[in-house]
Amino acid sequence: MKRASTSRGPRPGSIARVDGVNYADLGQHLGYALKRAQIASFEAFSRATAGEQITPPRFTALVILSGNPGISQTVLGEALGTARSGAMMLADWLEQRGLAERRHRDDDGRAWGLFLTAKGETLLRDLKRKVKRHDKLFAARLKPAEHSELLRLLAKLAG
Repeated sequence: MKRASTSRGPRPGSIARVDGVNYADLGQHLGYALKRAQIASFEAFSRATAGEQITPPRFTALVILSGNPGISQTVLGEALGTARSGAMMLADWLEQRGLAERRHRDDDGRAWGLFLTAKGETLLRDLKRKVKRHDKLFAARLKPAEHSELLRLLAKLAG
């Protein structure tokens, strides 16, 4: 069986449609379509961040820390949609690699906040550039108006 080819943008690897396979009505199920798109997006992200050991949640955490210096671990976890323990493990991972640090917050000396380090800021700048380039390639199958509409609709579904 042969994989279907696309004329624009990178072809999703492990989730490409396979000639000769009857997918019945799967394409009509929103969850299935979203999952295929998510996998393709994660594959593009993985290519963009190759060698960095950065996952989408780690990238998201770096972006959130950059825009919210001193954010608490609890609030970071809420923003990521992860359990408090998951946020702690993520903060530990970032700190162990010198990308973020825990410091007392200015507004409450008893509370700890997370801050990007200079190394974290440098890495994030590089990652943003790479991810943006790969996002553009990934979305190349869409016209600009379709891209904007898709983002609008996804935001609507996410609530």
